[in-house]
Amino acid sequence: MASPHQDALDERLAALLTALGAAQRTGRFADIDTVAMANPDLAKELRELWAIAQFADMAHRGQTSASDHRMTPRDSNGSLNAIAFPREFGDFDLVAEIGRGGMGVVYKAKQKSLNRTVALKMVREAHLASDEDRARFQAEAEAAARLKHPNIVTVHEVGSIDGQAYLCMEFVEGWTLAQRVHAEGPLMPRDAATIVAAIARGVQHAHEQGILHRDLKPSNVLLNASRKSREGEWNLPDLAARSGYSSSTELHASPSPLLPKVTDFGLAKRIDGTESLTRTGAVVGTPSYMAPEQATGRKDLTPAADVYSLGAILYELVTGRPPFQAANPVDTLLLVLEQEVIPPRDLNPMVDRDLELICLKCLQKPVHLRYATAGELAADLEAYLAGEAVSTRPSSLGYFLSRLLRETHHAAILENWGVLWMWHSLMIFLLCLLTQIMSWQGVVSHAYYLASWTVGLLTWGSILWKLRRRAGPVMFVERQIAHAWAAGVFASLAMFAIEVVSGSPALTFSPAIAVAAGMVMMFKAGILSGQFYIWALANFVVACLMAYIPRYAHLMFGIVSAVSFFVPGLKYYRQRVRGLHAIPFGGRA
Repeated sequence: MASPHQDALDERLAALLTALGAAQRTGRFADIDTVAMANPDLAKELRELWAIAQFADMAHRGQTSASDHRMTPRDSNGSLNAIAFPREFGDFDLVAEIGRGGMGVVYKAKQKSLNRTVALKMVREAHLASDEDRARFQAEAEAAARLKHPNIVTVHEVGSIDGQAYLCMEFVEGWTLAQRVHAEGPLMPRDAATIVAAIARGVQHAHEQGILHRDLKPSNVLLNASRKSREGEWNLPDLAARSGYSSSTELHASPSPLLPKVTDFGLAKRIDGTESLTRTGAVVGTPSYMAPEQATGRKDLTPAADVYSLGAILYELVTGRPPFQAANPVDTLLLVLEQEVIPPRDLNPMVDRDLELICLKCLQKPVHLRYATAGELAADLEAYLAGEAVSTRPSSLGYFLSRLLRETHHAAILENWGVLWMWHSLMIFLLCLLTQIMSWQGVVSHAYYLASWTVGLLTWGSILWKLRRRAGPVMFVERQIAHAWAAGVFASLAMFAIEVVSGSPALTFSPAIAVAAGMVMMFKAGILSGQFYIWALANFVVACLMAYIPRYAHLMFGIVSAVSFFVPGLKYYRQRVRGLHAIPFGGRA
Protein backbone atom coordinates (compact mmCIF):
# COMPACT_ATOMS: atom_id res chain seq x y z
CA MET A 1 0.00 0.00 0.00
CA ALA A 2 1.12 3.55 -0.65
CA SER A 3 2.34 5.51 2.34
CA PRO A 4 0.41 8.57 3.60
CA HIS A 5 3.29 10.73 2.42
CA GLN A 6 3.10 9.24 -1.08
CA ASP A 7 -0.67 9.79 -1.15
CA ALA A 8 -0.09 13.44 -0.22
CA LEU A 9 2.41 13.84 -3.06
CA ASP A 10 -0.02 12.28 -5.53
CA GLU A 11 -2.77 14.63 -4.33
CA ARG A 12 -0.48 17.64 -4.80
CA LEU A 13 0.43 16.44 -8.28
CA ALA A 14 -3.23 16.00 -9.23
CA ALA A 15 -4.11 19.43 -7.84
CA LEU A 16 -1.33 21.14 -9.78
CA LEU A 17 -2.32 19.43 -13.03
CA THR A 18 -5.97 20.38 -12.44
CA ALA A 19 -5.03 24.02 -11.89
CA LEU A 20 -2.91 24.10 -15.05
CA GLY A 21 -5.72 22.55 -17.07
CA ALA A 22 -8.26 25.04 -15.72
CA ALA A 23 -5.96 27.94 -16.64
CA GLN A 24 -5.53 26.65 -20.16
CA ARG A 25 -9.24 26.08 -20.73
CA THR A 26 -10.01 29.68 -19.74
CA GLY A 27 -7.37 31.04 -22.10
CA ARG A 28 -4.90 32.04 -19.39
CA PHE A 29 -1.20 31.17 -19.50
CA ALA A 30 -0.60 27.75 -17.94
CA ASP A 31 2.99 28.42 -16.80
CA ILE A 32 4.35 24.91 -16.35
CA ASP A 33 7.92 26.20 -15.80
CA THR A 34 6.96 28.41 -12.85
CA VAL A 35 4.86 25.64 -11.27
CA ALA A 36 7.70 23.12 -11.72
CA MET A 37 10.26 25.45 -10.12
CA ALA A 38 7.91 26.04 -7.19
CA ASN A 39 7.54 22.27 -6.70
CA PRO A 40 11.03 20.84 -7.36
CA ASP A 41 10.21 17.46 -5.80
CA LEU A 42 7.50 16.96 -8.42
CA ALA A 43 9.07 18.87 -11.33
CA LYS A 44 9.99 15.92 -13.55
CA GLU A 45 6.72 14.05 -13.07
CA LEU A 46 4.73 17.27 -13.44
CA ARG A 47 6.30 18.09 -16.81
CA GLU A 48 5.83 14.60 -18.21
CA LEU A 49 2.24 14.22 -17.01
CA TRP A 50 1.37 17.70 -18.31
CA ALA A 51 2.73 16.79 -21.73
CA ILE A 52 0.79 13.52 -21.72
CA ALA A 53 -2.38 15.39 -20.71
CA GLN A 54 -2.01 17.72 -23.67
CA PHE A 55 -1.79 14.91 -26.18
CA ALA A 56 -4.46 12.85 -24.44
CA ASP A 57 -6.79 15.78 -24.94
CA MET A 58 -5.67 16.03 -28.54
CA ALA A 59 -6.34 12.32 -29.07
CA HIS A 60 -9.77 12.68 -27.48
CA ARG A 61 -10.62 15.31 -30.05
CA GLY A 62 -9.38 13.01 -32.80
CA GLN A 63 -6.48 15.22 -33.78
CA THR A 64 -2.78 14.39 -33.91
CA SER A 65 -1.89 17.82 -35.21
CA ALA A 66 -4.02 20.78 -36.03
CA SER A 67 -2.07 21.47 -39.19
CA ASP A 68 -2.50 17.91 -40.44
CA HIS A 69 -6.22 17.65 -39.74
CA ARG A 70 -8.35 18.29 -42.82
CA MET A 71 -11.96 19.45 -42.65
CA THR A 72 -14.80 19.87 -45.08
CA PRO A 73 -15.80 23.48 -45.90
CA ARG A 74 -18.80 24.83 -44.04
CA ASP A 75 -20.91 27.88 -44.55
CA SER A 76 -21.55 30.59 -41.97
CA ASN A 77 -24.22 28.46 -40.36
CA GLY A 78 -21.90 25.53 -39.96
CA SER A 79 -23.51 23.40 -42.68
CA LEU A 80 -21.41 21.49 -45.19
CA ASN A 81 -20.95 23.10 -48.55
CA ALA A 82 -18.54 23.27 -51.44
CA ILE A 83 -17.23 26.77 -52.22
CA ALA A 84 -17.82 27.76 -55.83
CA PHE A 85 -14.72 28.86 -57.76
CA PRO A 86 -13.62 31.28 -59.01
CA ARG A 87 -14.59 33.56 -56.17
CA GLU A 88 -13.61 37.21 -55.71
CA PHE A 89 -11.85 38.30 -52.54
CA GLY A 90 -10.72 41.92 -52.76
CA ASP A 91 -7.81 42.17 -55.18
CA PHE A 92 -7.76 38.39 -55.52
CA ASP A 93 -9.70 35.81 -57.48
CA LEU A 94 -9.75 32.55 -55.51
CA VAL A 95 -9.13 29.74 -58.01
CA ALA A 96 -9.05 26.58 -55.87
CA GLU A 97 -8.58 25.36 -52.34
CA ILE A 98 -5.16 23.73 -51.96
CA GLY A 99 -4.90 23.11 -48.23
CA ARG A 100 -6.99 23.13 -45.07
CA GLY A 101 -6.08 22.54 -41.45
CA GLY A 102 -7.38 22.99 -37.95
CA MET A 103 -6.68 26.74 -38.02
CA GLY A 104 -6.31 27.97 -41.60
CA VAL A 105 -7.29 27.39 -45.18
CA VAL A 106 -5.05 28.07 -48.21
CA TYR A 107 -6.29 28.98 -51.67
CA LYS A 108 -4.61 29.26 -55.01
CA ALA A 109 -5.46 32.76 -56.16
CA LYS A 110 -4.84 35.27 -58.92
CA GLN A 111 -3.76 38.71 -57.73
CA LYS A 112 -5.42 40.99 -60.24
CA SER A 113 -3.37 44.16 -59.74
CA LEU A 114 -0.01 42.39 -60.28
CA ASN A 115 -1.29 39.61 -62.56
CA ARG A 116 0.45 36.89 -60.61
CA THR A 117 -0.54 33.56 -59.10
CA VAL A 118 -0.23 33.48 -55.30
CA ALA A 119 -1.23 31.37 -52.33
CA LEU A 120 -3.70 33.06 -50.02
CA LYS A 121 -3.96 31.87 -46.43
CA MET A 122 -6.66 32.96 -44.02
CA VAL A 123 -8.22 31.81 -40.77
CA ARG A 124 -10.89 29.25 -41.59
CA GLU A 125 -14.42 30.15 -40.51
CA ALA A 126 -13.19 33.44 -39.07
CA HIS A 127 -16.41 34.00 -37.13
CA LEU A 128 -15.73 30.77 -35.21
CA ALA A 129 -11.98 31.29 -34.73
CA SER A 130 -10.72 31.42 -31.16
CA ASP A 131 -8.49 34.16 -29.81
CA GLU A 132 -5.62 31.65 -29.94
CA ASP A 133 -6.32 30.92 -33.62
CA ARG A 134 -6.20 34.63 -34.44
CA ALA A 135 -3.08 35.15 -32.33
CA ARG A 136 -1.30 32.27 -34.04
CA PHE A 137 -2.30 33.59 -37.46
CA GLN A 138 -1.06 37.10 -36.67
CA ALA A 139 2.19 35.81 -35.20
CA GLU A 140 2.77 33.57 -38.22
CA ALA A 141 2.38 36.60 -40.46
CA GLU A 142 4.85 38.64 -38.40
CA ALA A 143 7.38 35.81 -38.21
CA ALA A 144 7.23 34.72 -41.85
CA ALA A 145 7.25 38.28 -43.21
CA ARG A 146 10.71 38.81 -41.67
CA LEU A 147 12.21 35.79 -43.43
CA LYS A 148 13.68 36.07 -46.92
CA HIS A 149 15.38 32.88 -48.06
CA PRO A 150 15.14 30.61 -51.13
CA ASN A 151 14.14 27.69 -48.90
CA ILE A 152 11.37 29.51 -47.04
CA VAL A 153 8.02 30.34 -48.61
CA THR A 154 8.00 34.11 -49.23
CA VAL A 155 5.22 36.22 -47.73
CA HIS A 156 4.36 39.02 -50.19
CA GLU A 157 1.91 40.93 -48.03
CA VAL A 158 -0.34 40.76 -44.99
CA GLY A 159 -3.73 42.40 -44.96
CA SER A 160 -7.40 42.30 -44.06
CA ILE A 161 -10.53 42.47 -46.19
CA ASP A 162 -13.90 42.97 -44.50
CA GLY A 163 -12.40 41.84 -41.19
CA GLN A 164 -10.90 38.68 -42.73
CA ALA A 165 -7.11 38.65 -42.19
CA TYR A 166 -4.99 37.03 -44.89
CA LEU A 167 -1.41 36.22 -45.88
CA CYS A 168 -0.46 36.56 -49.51
CA MET A 169 2.40 34.15 -50.21
CA GLU A 170 4.27 32.86 -53.20
CA PHE A 171 2.50 29.99 -54.90
CA VAL A 172 4.61 26.83 -54.88
CA GLU A 173 3.78 24.36 -57.64
CA GLY A 174 4.32 20.78 -56.55
CA TRP A 175 3.78 18.36 -53.69
CA THR A 176 4.48 18.55 -50.02
CA LEU A 177 7.35 16.38 -48.88
CA ALA A 178 4.84 14.21 -46.98
CA GLN A 179 2.81 13.61 -50.16
CA ARG A 180 5.98 12.68 -52.02
CA VAL A 181 6.99 10.07 -49.42
CA HIS A 182 3.50 8.63 -49.04
CA ALA A 183 3.00 8.32 -52.78
CA GLU A 184 6.41 7.02 -53.84
CA GLY A 185 8.08 5.70 -50.70
CA PRO A 186 11.56 6.49 -49.31
CA LEU A 187 13.87 8.71 -51.32
CA MET A 188 17.33 7.74 -52.46
CA PRO A 189 19.74 8.63 -49.62
CA ARG A 190 21.54 11.34 -51.61
CA ASP A 191 18.23 12.92 -52.65
CA ALA A 192 17.11 12.93 -49.02
CA ALA A 193 20.40 14.50 -47.90
CA THR A 194 20.15 17.19 -50.56
CA ILE A 195 16.61 18.15 -49.60
CA VAL A 196 17.27 18.23 -45.83
CA ALA A 197 20.49 20.23 -46.35
CA ALA A 198 18.46 22.86 -48.20
CA ILE A 199 15.75 22.87 -45.54
CA ALA A 200 18.42 23.21 -42.83
CA ARG A 201 19.85 26.27 -44.59
CA GLY A 202 16.42 27.86 -44.55
CA VAL A 203 15.89 26.97 -40.90
CA GLN A 204 19.33 28.37 -40.05
CA HIS A 205 18.26 31.66 -41.65
CA ALA A 206 15.13 31.67 -39.48
CA HIS A 207 17.23 31.02 -36.38
CA GLU A 208 19.56 33.87 -37.30
CA GLN A 209 16.49 36.11 -37.40
CA GLY A 210 15.56 34.85 -33.93
CA ILE A 211 12.72 32.52 -35.01
CA LEU A 212 12.21 28.89 -33.96
CA HIS A 213 9.77 27.00 -36.19
CA ARG A 214 8.71 24.30 -33.64
CA ASP A 215 6.62 22.30 -36.12
CA LEU A 216 9.01 21.14 -38.82
CA LYS A 217 7.69 18.02 -40.56
CA PRO A 218 7.33 16.73 -44.13
CA SER A 219 3.83 18.19 -44.56
CA ASN A 220 5.24 21.66 -43.81
CA VAL A 221 7.84 21.42 -46.58
CA LEU A 222 6.79 22.20 -50.15
CA LEU A 223 8.72 20.86 -53.14
CA ASN A 224 8.99 23.71 -55.62
CA ALA A 225 8.96 21.70 -58.83
CA SER A 226 6.75 21.89 -61.93
CA ARG A 227 5.58 18.76 -63.75
CA LYS A 228 4.15 18.62 -67.26
CA SER A 229 1.87 15.90 -65.95
CA ARG A 230 1.61 13.61 -62.96
CA GLU A 231 3.48 10.95 -64.96
CA GLY A 232 5.60 13.37 -67.01
CA GLU A 233 9.12 14.70 -66.74
CA TRP A 234 10.33 17.51 -64.54
CA ASN A 235 10.11 20.94 -66.19
CA LEU A 236 13.89 21.20 -65.96
CA PRO A 237 14.68 24.59 -67.55
CA ASP A 238 12.10 26.36 -65.40
CA LEU A 239 13.15 24.49 -62.27
CA ALA A 240 16.83 25.10 -62.99
CA ALA A 241 16.29 28.84 -63.16
CA ARG A 242 14.27 28.89 -59.94
CA SER A 243 16.79 26.68 -58.13
CA GLY A 244 19.84 28.75 -58.99
CA TYR A 245 21.46 26.33 -61.47
CA SER A 246 23.07 27.72 -64.59
CA SER A 247 21.45 25.17 -66.87
CA SER A 248 19.08 22.23 -66.92
CA THR A 249 22.10 20.00 -67.61
CA GLU A 250 23.68 21.04 -64.31
CA LEU A 251 20.34 20.53 -62.56
CA HIS A 252 19.92 17.05 -64.03
CA ALA A 253 23.38 16.15 -62.73
CA SER A 254 22.52 17.36 -59.24
CA PRO A 255 21.54 14.83 -56.58
CA SER A 256 17.90 16.00 -56.46
CA PRO A 257 16.11 18.38 -58.86
CA LEU A 258 13.95 19.86 -56.11
CA LEU A 259 13.85 23.17 -54.25
CA PRO A 260 12.24 22.54 -50.86
CA LYS A 261 10.55 25.44 -49.11
CA VAL A 262 9.57 25.58 -45.45
CA THR A 263 6.12 26.89 -44.69
CA ASP A 264 3.59 27.15 -41.83
CA PHE A 265 5.19 29.24 -39.10
CA GLY A 266 1.97 29.03 -37.09
CA LEU A 267 3.82 27.67 -34.04
CA ALA A 268 6.97 29.77 -34.44
CA LYS A 269 8.60 31.30 -31.37
CA ARG A 270 11.18 33.97 -30.72
CA ILE A 271 14.45 32.37 -29.56
CA ASP A 272 14.92 35.06 -26.93
CA GLY A 273 11.67 33.98 -25.29
CA THR A 274 9.97 37.37 -25.69
CA GLU A 275 7.29 36.11 -28.05
CA SER A 276 5.34 32.90 -28.39
CA LEU A 277 2.40 32.06 -30.58
CA THR A 278 0.89 29.90 -27.85
CA ARG A 279 0.33 31.77 -24.60
CA THR A 280 -1.60 29.08 -22.77
CA GLY A 281 1.35 26.87 -21.82
CA ALA A 282 0.15 24.07 -24.08
CA VAL A 283 2.47 21.47 -25.55
CA VAL A 284 2.64 22.34 -29.25
CA GLY A 285 3.95 20.53 -32.30
CA THR A 286 3.52 17.10 -33.86
CA PRO A 287 4.55 14.18 -31.60
CA SER A 288 6.43 12.13 -34.21
CA TYR A 289 8.72 15.06 -35.06
CA MET A 290 9.13 17.00 -31.82
CA ALA A 291 12.21 16.94 -29.61
CA PRO A 292 11.89 15.38 -26.13
CA GLU A 293 12.35 18.73 -24.40
CA GLN A 294 9.55 20.18 -26.54
CA ALA A 295 7.35 17.17 -25.78
CA THR A 296 7.54 17.96 -22.05
CA GLY A 297 6.25 21.49 -22.67
CA ARG A 298 9.45 23.38 -21.89
CA LYS A 299 9.48 27.05 -22.90
CA ASP A 300 13.26 27.45 -22.93
CA LEU A 301 13.76 25.77 -26.30
CA THR A 302 16.91 26.29 -28.37
CA PRO A 303 17.66 25.79 -32.07
CA ALA A 304 18.51 22.19 -31.18
CA ALA A 305 14.74 21.49 -31.00
CA ASP A 306 14.40 22.33 -34.71
CA VAL A 307 17.56 20.32 -35.42
CA TYR A 308 15.86 17.29 -33.88
CA SER A 309 12.86 17.82 -36.17
CA LEU A 310 15.15 18.07 -39.19
CA GLY A 311 16.66 14.74 -38.18
CA ALA A 312 13.16 13.27 -37.93
CA ILE A 313 12.42 14.50 -41.46
CA LEU A 314 15.66 12.99 -42.77
CA TYR A 315 14.80 9.71 -41.00
CA GLU A 316 11.40 9.55 -42.70
CA LEU A 317 12.81 10.41 -46.11
CA VAL A 318 15.25 7.47 -46.03
CA THR A 319 13.07 4.92 -44.22
CA GLY A 320 9.53 5.88 -45.25
CA ARG A 321 8.35 6.31 -41.64
CA PRO A 322 8.91 8.77 -38.76
CA PRO A 323 11.42 7.80 -36.05
CA PHE A 324 8.57 7.31 -33.57
CA GLN A 325 5.00 6.43 -34.47
CA ALA A 326 2.28 4.73 -32.44
CA ALA A 327 -1.47 4.20 -32.61
CA ASN A 328 -2.20 7.49 -30.84
CA PRO A 329 -0.40 10.73 -29.88
CA VAL A 330 0.02 9.76 -26.22
CA ASP A 331 1.84 6.53 -27.03
CA THR A 332 3.95 8.35 -29.61
CA LEU A 333 4.88 10.94 -27.00
CA LEU A 334 5.98 8.23 -24.57
CA LEU A 335 8.17 6.69 -27.30
CA VAL A 336 9.78 10.09 -27.92
CA LEU A 337 10.52 10.50 -24.22
CA GLU A 338 11.67 6.98 -23.36
CA GLN A 339 12.76 4.91 -26.36
CA GLU A 340 15.84 4.93 -28.56
CA VAL A 341 15.27 5.19 -32.30
CA ILE A 342 15.81 2.20 -34.59
CA PRO A 343 18.93 2.93 -36.71
CA PRO A 344 17.91 3.87 -40.29
CA ARG A 345 20.14 1.15 -41.80
CA ASP A 346 18.10 -1.49 -39.95
CA LEU A 347 15.08 -0.36 -41.99
CA ASN A 348 16.83 0.56 -45.23
CA PRO A 349 20.25 -1.07 -45.89
CA MET A 350 20.82 1.40 -48.77
CA VAL A 351 21.44 4.22 -46.28
CA ASP A 352 25.13 5.10 -46.05
CA ARG A 353 26.82 4.78 -42.68
CA ASP A 354 27.80 8.47 -42.65
CA LEU A 355 24.24 9.58 -43.42
CA GLU A 356 22.95 7.33 -40.65
CA LEU A 357 25.39 8.91 -38.19
CA ILE A 358 24.23 12.39 -39.21
CA CYS A 359 20.59 11.40 -38.75
CA LEU A 360 21.17 9.77 -35.36
CA LYS A 361 23.14 12.76 -34.10
CA CYS A 362 20.12 14.97 -34.81
CA LEU A 363 17.86 12.56 -32.91
CA GLN A 364 19.91 12.35 -29.72
CA LYS A 365 17.67 12.96 -26.71
CA PRO A 366 20.25 15.01 -24.71
CA VAL A 367 20.34 18.45 -26.36
CA HIS A 368 24.12 18.84 -26.13
CA LEU A 369 24.72 15.70 -28.21
CA ARG A 370 22.90 17.11 -31.26
CA TYR A 371 24.20 19.60 -33.80
CA ALA A 372 24.27 22.98 -32.09
CA THR A 373 22.83 24.72 -35.16
CA ALA A 374 20.93 23.84 -38.31
CA GLY A 375 23.88 25.31 -40.22
CA GLU A 376 26.21 22.66 -38.77
CA LEU A 377 23.77 19.96 -39.87
CA ALA A 378 23.62 21.44 -43.38
CA ALA A 379 27.43 21.57 -43.53
CA ASP A 380 27.73 17.89 -42.61
CA LEU A 381 25.10 16.87 -45.17
CA GLU A 382 26.91 18.90 -47.84
CA ALA A 383 30.21 17.27 -46.86
CA TYR A 384 28.55 13.86 -47.16
CA LEU A 385 27.24 14.75 -50.63
CA ALA A 386 30.70 15.93 -51.68
CA GLY A 387 32.32 12.71 -50.47
CA GLU A 388 34.19 14.50 -47.70
CA ALA A 389 34.59 13.47 -44.05
CA VAL A 390 31.64 14.35 -41.84
CA SER A 391 32.04 15.56 -38.29
CA THR A 392 30.11 12.58 -36.90
CA ARG A 393 32.42 9.95 -38.40
CA PRO A 394 34.33 7.98 -35.71
CA SER A 395 37.98 8.76 -36.25
CA SER A 396 39.87 8.26 -33.02
CA LEU A 397 40.15 6.37 -29.77
CA GLY A 398 39.08 9.59 -28.04
CA TYR A 399 35.84 9.61 -30.02
CA PHE A 400 35.19 5.98 -29.12
CA LEU A 401 35.81 6.62 -25.43
CA SER A 402 33.62 9.73 -25.44
CA ARG A 403 30.76 7.72 -26.92
CA LEU A 404 31.36 4.87 -24.50
CA LEU A 405 31.29 7.16 -21.46
CA ARG A 406 28.36 9.36 -22.52
CA GLU A 407 25.18 9.70 -20.48
CA THR A 408 21.89 8.30 -21.71
CA HIS A 409 18.67 10.35 -21.61
CA HIS A 410 17.75 8.46 -18.41
CA ALA A 411 20.69 9.95 -16.49
CA ALA A 412 18.63 12.92 -15.29
CA ILE A 413 16.78 10.67 -12.84
CA LEU A 414 20.04 10.33 -10.89
CA GLU A 415 19.34 13.81 -9.54
CA ASN A 416 16.72 12.11 -7.36
CA TRP A 417 19.40 9.84 -5.89
CA GLY A 418 22.33 12.21 -5.30
CA VAL A 419 21.97 12.69 -1.54
CA LEU A 420 20.82 9.09 -0.98
CA TRP A 421 23.87 7.68 -2.75
CA MET A 422 26.19 9.79 -0.62
CA TRP A 423 24.54 8.34 2.51
CA HIS A 424 24.76 4.88 0.95
CA SER A 425 28.50 5.30 0.44
CA LEU A 426 28.90 5.95 4.18
CA MET A 427 26.80 2.92 5.09
CA ILE A 428 28.69 0.51 2.82
CA PHE A 429 32.05 1.79 4.09
CA LEU A 430 31.02 1.33 7.73
CA LEU A 431 29.74 -2.20 7.01
CA CYS A 432 33.01 -3.14 5.31
CA LEU A 433 35.04 -1.54 8.12
CA LEU A 434 33.07 -3.54 10.70
CA THR A 435 33.75 -6.74 8.72
CA GLN A 436 37.46 -5.92 8.51
CA ILE A 437 37.70 -5.26 12.26
CA MET A 438 35.91 -8.54 13.01
CA SER A 439 38.40 -10.35 10.78
CA TRP A 440 41.35 -8.71 12.50
CA GLN A 441 39.87 -9.71 15.87
CA GLY A 442 39.88 -13.36 14.78
CA VAL A 443 36.10 -13.88 14.38
CA VAL A 444 35.69 -17.11 12.38
CA SER A 445 31.98 -17.86 12.75
CA HIS A 446 30.01 -17.49 9.52
CA ALA A 447 26.93 -16.50 11.51
CA TYR A 448 28.35 -13.16 12.64
CA TYR A 449 29.32 -12.08 9.15
CA LEU A 450 26.11 -13.33 7.55
CA ALA A 451 24.00 -11.62 10.21
CA SER A 452 25.82 -8.29 9.98
CA TRP A 453 25.61 -8.15 6.17
CA THR A 454 22.01 -9.41 6.02
CA VAL A 455 20.74 -6.99 8.63
CA GLY A 456 22.89 -4.13 7.35
CA LEU A 457 22.08 -4.40 3.64
CA LEU A 458 18.41 -5.34 3.85
CA THR A 459 17.60 -2.80 6.55
CA TRP A 460 19.43 -0.01 4.79
CA GLY A 461 17.98 -0.99 1.41
CA SER A 462 14.46 -0.74 2.84
CA ILE A 463 15.21 2.68 4.36
CA LEU A 464 16.83 3.89 1.14
CA TRP A 465 13.83 2.90 -0.98
CA LYS A 466 11.36 4.53 1.42
CA LEU A 467 13.37 7.75 1.40
CA ARG A 468 13.33 7.80 -2.40
CA ARG A 469 9.57 7.21 -2.55
CA ARG A 470 9.00 10.12 -0.19
CA ALA A 471 10.75 12.40 -2.69
CA GLY A 472 8.07 11.81 -5.35
CA PRO A 473 6.74 9.23 -7.83
CA VAL A 474 9.33 6.61 -8.81
CA MET A 475 10.07 6.31 -12.53
CA PHE A 476 10.19 2.96 -14.33
CA VAL A 477 13.93 3.21 -14.98
CA GLU A 478 14.52 3.73 -11.25
CA ARG A 479 12.78 0.44 -10.57
CA GLN A 480 15.12 -1.21 -13.05
CA ILE A 481 18.16 0.18 -11.22
CA ALA A 482 16.69 -0.87 -7.87
CA HIS A 483 16.29 -4.43 -9.13
CA ALA A 484 19.90 -4.48 -10.34
CA TRP A 485 21.07 -3.24 -6.93
CA ALA A 486 18.90 -5.82 -5.16
CA ALA A 487 20.44 -8.54 -7.33
CA GLY A 488 23.88 -7.39 -6.20
CA VAL A 489 22.81 -7.48 -2.55
CA PHE A 490 21.45 -11.02 -2.74
CA ALA A 491 24.52 -12.16 -4.67
CA SER A 492 26.70 -10.79 -1.88
CA LEU A 493 24.68 -12.56 0.81
CA ALA A 494 24.77 -15.76 -1.23
CA MET A 495 28.57 -15.77 -1.01
CA PHE A 496 28.37 -16.14 2.77
CA ALA A 497 25.74 -18.90 2.44
CA ILE A 498 27.93 -20.77 -0.06
CA GLU A 499 30.82 -20.65 2.42
CA VAL A 500 28.62 -22.31 5.04
CA VAL A 501 27.33 -25.01 2.68
CA SER A 502 30.77 -25.78 1.24
CA GLY A 503 32.47 -25.75 4.64
CA SER A 504 34.93 -23.07 3.53
CA PRO A 505 36.42 -20.64 6.09
CA ALA A 506 34.57 -17.37 6.62
CA LEU A 507 35.32 -14.60 4.09
CA THR A 508 36.89 -17.05 1.58
CA PHE A 509 34.61 -15.88 -1.23
CA SER A 510 34.65 -12.20 -0.31
CA PRO A 511 36.33 -11.11 -3.61
CA ALA A 512 33.19 -12.32 -5.39
CA ILE A 513 31.24 -9.56 -3.58
CA ALA A 514 33.34 -6.98 -5.45
CA VAL A 515 32.63 -8.85 -8.69
CA ALA A 516 28.89 -8.61 -7.99
CA ALA A 517 29.24 -4.88 -7.26
CA GLY A 518 31.09 -4.42 -10.55
CA MET A 519 28.29 -6.16 -12.43
CA VAL A 520 25.72 -3.80 -10.88
CA MET A 521 27.85 -0.88 -12.08
CA MET A 522 27.87 -2.40 -15.58
CA PHE A 523 24.06 -2.39 -15.57
CA LYS A 524 24.07 1.25 -14.50
CA ALA A 525 26.52 2.11 -17.28
CA GLY A 526 24.22 0.64 -19.91
CA ILE A 527 21.06 2.26 -18.59
CA LEU A 528 22.27 5.57 -17.15
CA SER A 529 25.79 6.70 -17.96
CA GLY A 530 28.91 5.17 -19.47
CA GLN A 531 30.91 6.73 -16.63
CA PHE A 532 29.82 3.80 -14.46
CA TYR A 533 32.07 1.58 -16.59
CA ILE A 534 34.95 3.22 -14.72
CA TRP A 535 33.49 2.22 -11.36
CA ALA A 536 32.76 -1.29 -12.66
CA LEU A 537 36.40 -1.64 -13.64
CA ALA A 538 37.49 -0.33 -10.24
CA ASN A 539 35.40 -3.01 -8.50
CA PHE A 540 36.79 -5.75 -10.75
CA VAL A 541 40.34 -4.63 -10.02
CA VAL A 542 39.76 -4.50 -6.26
CA ALA A 543 38.31 -8.04 -6.43
CA CYS A 544 41.73 -9.24 -7.65
CA LEU A 545 43.52 -7.23 -4.97
CA MET A 546 41.23 -8.69 -2.29
CA ALA A 547 42.37 -12.19 -3.28
CA TYR A 548 46.02 -11.10 -3.40
CA ILE A 549 46.02 -9.08 -0.12
CA PRO A 550 43.32 -10.76 2.02
CA ARG A 551 44.37 -8.98 5.23
CA TYR A 552 43.00 -5.64 3.93
CA ALA A 553 40.44 -7.10 1.54
CA HIS A 554 37.25 -5.63 3.01
CA LEU A 555 38.81 -2.27 3.80
CA MET A 556 39.89 -1.92 0.14
CA PHE A 557 36.46 -2.96 -1.09
CA GLY A 558 34.76 -0.57 1.33
CA ILE A 559 36.82 2.37 0.06
CA VAL A 560 36.28 1.60 -3.63
CA SER A 561 32.58 0.85 -3.24
CA ALA A 562 32.00 3.99 -1.16
CA VAL A 563 33.80 6.20 -3.67
CA SER A 564 31.89 4.65 -6.59
CA PHE A 565 28.62 5.78 -4.96
CA PHE A 566 29.80 9.05 -3.38
CA VAL A 567 31.36 10.65 -6.49
CA PRO A 568 28.34 10.24 -8.81
CA GLY A 569 26.03 11.05 -5.90
CA LEU A 570 27.83 14.35 -5.33
CA LYS A 571 27.82 15.12 -9.05
CA TYR A 572 24.07 14.64 -9.47
CA TYR A 573 23.26 16.36 -6.18
CA ARG A 574 25.11 19.45 -7.43
CA GLN A 575 23.40 19.14 -10.81
CA ARG A 576 19.99 19.11 -9.13
CA VAL A 577 20.86 22.17 -7.05
CA ARG A 578 22.01 24.04 -10.18
CA GLY A 579 18.81 23.06 -11.95
CA LEU A 580 16.61 24.41 -9.15
CA HIS A 581 18.37 27.75 -9.27
CA ALA A 582 18.85 27.99 -13.02
CA ILE A 583 17.29 30.86 -14.94
CA PRO A 584 15.24 29.59 -17.90
CA PHE A 585 16.74 30.24 -21.35
CA GLY A 586 15.67 33.67 -22.43
CA GLY A 587 14.65 34.63 -18.89
CA ARG A 588 15.91 37.47 -16.75
CA ALA A 589 18.10 37.45 -13.69
